[in-house]
Amino acid sequence: MTPQEIAIIRHTWAAVAPIADAAAQSFYSRLFDIDPSTRPLFKTTDMAEQRRKLMGVIGIVVGSLERLDTLIPTVENLGRRHTGYGVEDRHYNSVGAALLWTLEQGLGDEWSEDARIAWSKAYALLAGVMQSAAANATKEKAA
Repeated sequence: MTPQEIAIIRHTWAAVAPIADAAAQSFYSRLFDIDPSTRPLFKTTDMAEQRRKLMGVIGIVVGSLERLDTLIPTVENLGRRHTGYGVEDRHYNSVGAALLWTLEQGLGDEWSEDARIAWSKAYALLAGVMQSAAANATKEKAA
């Protein structure tokens, strides 16, 4: 990621942070609308706590984008844990779409093509790390 992309992500995230819970509610609502197969993954989840966790993780990621070497192990662990929750590769596309939609809705006029590209790159990078770690964990279990 370029320094400019990181700056865009940080700037837009700062605008979302004050409406974090509303943004997280919108995110999960959109996710369940576009991919109903994700809803059962949360059937026993305290959604208020889940929303706080989601926004906290995004905040950590946003704050660590120029130190990916320190962030990657945490993201890998997150990917391994998500396999235990029933998350499948196909869910990552739905999550990415819901995230971008939520940011666009929450940011309004502050959302731009540059913001979409920067957030898409960041999400693709991190989702790829999570998926790779999940696949490796699944292979290790099978062996």
